[in-house]
Amino acid sequence: MKPVQLFDLAAAQARWLSVRQNAVAGNIANASTPDFKPTDVEPFDKVLAKTAPTLVATNSNHVGGGAFGSAIGRREFETDVPVRPSGNAVVLEEELMKAGEVRRAFELNTAIVKAFHRMIMMTTRS
Repeated sequence: MKPVQLFDLAAAQARWLSVRQNAVAGNIANASTPDFKPTDVEPFDKVLAKTAPTLVATNSNHVGGGAFGSAIGRREFETDVPVRPSGNAVVLEEELMKAGEVRRAFELNTAIVKAFHRMIMMTTRS
């Protein structure tokens, strides 16, 4: 079994954050488009659970398993907010809050990678 690699995990989260940022930006851009339904992506923990390696049976006496999960995908989401007469369901306040969450997650991800990179560089110099 391969150990969890921090840099691989950070890169996967950065890809997920890019997809989410794209979805939020599309929602904001279409805030006044008639009949537009906002989209979002699955939470990162669910995407990570789908893509985590599982056991594969190489012998009929072994425990069964599966393969890697699917990629990150957009989906329309249900909202309790009333749809406007134009059919649009985008709430700008919520989308702006999501954009702020994405920015903070990018900053945290970058800070963690920088810290581990500095730590690795310090150990190789010694």
